[in-house]
Amino acid sequence: MSALPLPPPVPERATTADRLAEFHRMREETRRPGSQRAASRQHVLGKFTARERITMLLDDESFVETDPLARHRSTAFGMDRRRPAGDGVVAGFGTVDGRTVAVFAQDVTSFNGSVGEVFGVKVGKVLDMAMRVGCPVVGLYDSSGARLQEGVLSLAAFGQVARRVVTASGVIPQISVIMGVCAGGAVYTPAATDFVVMVDRTSHMFVTGPDVIRSVTGETVGMEDLGGASLHAGRTGNAHYVATDEADAIDYVKDLLSFMPSNNLDEPPRHTLVADLRLSEQDSELDAIIPDAAEHGYDIVDVVTRIVDDGDLLQVHARFARNIVCGFAHIEGSPVGVVANQPNHLAGALDIDAAEKAARFVRFCDAFGLPLLTFVDVPGFLPGTDQEHAGIIRRGAKLGFAYIEATVPKVTVITRKAFGGGYAVMASKEFGADVCVAWPTAEIGVIGSRGGVNLLFHSEIRDAPDPVSARREYAELYHDTLISPYVAAERGCIDDVIAPSETRGTIVRALRALRSKRVITPPRKHSNIPL
Repeated sequence: MSALPLPPPVPERATTADRLAEFHRMREETRRPGSQRAASRQHVLGKFTARERITMLLDDESFVETDPLARHRSTAFGMDRRRPAGDGVVAGFGTVDGRTVAVFAQDVTSFNGSVGEVFGVKVGKVLDMAMRVGCPVVGLYDSSGARLQEGVLSLAAFGQVARRVVTASGVIPQISVIMGVCAGGAVYTPAATDFVVMVDRTSHMFVTGPDVIRSVTGETVGMEDLGGASLHAGRTGNAHYVATDEADAIDYVKDLLSFMPSNNLDEPPRHTLVADLRLSEQDSELDAIIPDAAEHGYDIVDVVTRIVDDGDLLQVHARFARNIVCGFAHIEGSPVGVVANQPNHLAGALDIDAAEKAARFVRFCDAFGLPLLTFVDVPGFLPGTDQEHAGIIRRGAKLGFAYIEATVPKVTVITRKAFGGGYAVMASKEFGADVCVAWPTAEIGVIGSRGGVNLLFHSEIRDAPDPVSARREYAELYHDTLISPYVAAERGCIDDVIAPSETRGTIVRALRALRSKRVITPPRKHSNIPL
């Protein structure tokens, strides 16, 4: 009788030490760049890798990474032979100044940071968690775009992230930092976030790149002229800030976060501070800041910095629509949003760009409970066929709509001109300002003295023996009867006329009184702002 064959030997189970060794090997693999050569190239270009950028943003030792071992599942075109851990994006949570922040950073060293299925899964999970815990999200973009080898799945990844970004809008602050190329469908996701930061000379955003444009239209254009940071900050308004380098971009993001609550239900971060309301030297300087000649400009930022804490105003969109200033500041230790006409540019007149810039900023402040402080010196809306044909009626209405809809405390100071529709939409009393005061230098009405006198007294001046004297007399009559701030105060269109030196104290007291403001709005799904 023949012997039975022996069973194959049972392989020895890996020891605990073996498994720990494998764990350390895999963890080390996840933390290495996808390509050391690509990482070195980043450094040569003055840029950082994804993990280095996250380290710069977050507090030391605070980063908790999610899905570091995720890998793509594509097998097309040899993709199964290269499956780096992380798959081109690093994601997770950490803290900035001790406050929780969600973050994701595209890793250009792995598949050029291209977006595939795993990107949608990883970033989607981080956004979902950010919504659950109520914390801001910072996205660091540096990518070649959709991963062609994954086809429709790469487009689905964009959709998964975009849907969450829109759902989170107005619930948690969202900041995008473009640190390389952001092209094609990928640009619409950061464009839907609250703030976009770009880096000078190394950041580029466009829907179609130079090669596609040249092949379709025959037009030749370089990356910088097509979608560089300076273009988007100054002309298109797609970028809120242009950083000198990546470290400057990260610092600006940290500054932005310092003014924002973690979510729409939290209180903004406040510093314990009780303002000294005794008249200061800077307060007194305001009494001489308005030029005697109405046609002379002045810098409204000089007014704002004499009123806010420490003279610190963090501007957003500083290069775009320079006829209006938007930014964050503190009043008595609490963050506020500042909107102000800039007489040094277009005499402070509102055009389409200025109206849309300010409207978006007002809506952000309202969404996250930041009081609005508005300084008015506006001759009206900018006239001209270019503005009319580009839709200033519809697009200019956005600013008034935003102010009326805002339920946060609103304090308005009229420093000089406040004419026509510009007066109305710049947080006038009729458009919902809780407290609206004017300086003695203010003129409030339909139109200024020069235009008003020409319309009302054209014949009288023409027939007068001394037209120059007649014009002067009629101008004084027009001012005292129609546009004097005391007339507006008498009719209740403003709450008071104050000395410029009293402005800081007036604002502090007003915001103290308005701290408990509550507004009950009609039930509705959402408003229909004229987009």
